[in-house]
Amino acid sequence: MDGSRVAPLVGIVGCGLVLLTLLAPYLGLGGGAVGTYYAAGALNPLVGGLFAAVTVIVLAAGRAGRTDPATAAGVALVFGVLVVGVSLAWSLTVPESIVFQLATTSLIEIHRWVLALVSLVIPVSGVWYARALALV
Repeated sequence: MDGSRVAPLVGIVGCGLVLLTLLAPYLGLGGGAVGTYYAAGALNPLVGGLFAAVTVIVLAAGRAGRTDPATAAGVALVFGVLVVGVSLAWSLTVPESIVFQLATTSLIEIHRWVLALVSLVIPVSGVWYARALALV
């Protein structure tokens, strides 16, 4: 298994999971309720989604050789830490009263923790990519 090919792919999948997790409440709650839900915490988790979207592009370019793999690994690591930080800051500060008020299913009650968990894939893949390239 070539870590320099698999690690960025895992990072791309992780970014996709973050973006899908951020999209999921729109399918169940509707736009207005999701706006309230996402705005309730210290940071809007969609900021983390922006970093995840950029990281997808960088990892894909690094994997395809269109950018320096070392740069792609570094960006994945730094942006991944930012995504985790934003996700955790939001997850820990969103009031439970809003979560339970908006919850139509039990899935929305665990949504914030799922987001925090899947966001961990990005920096882990960045570290793996850097190790595969013998940078650390």
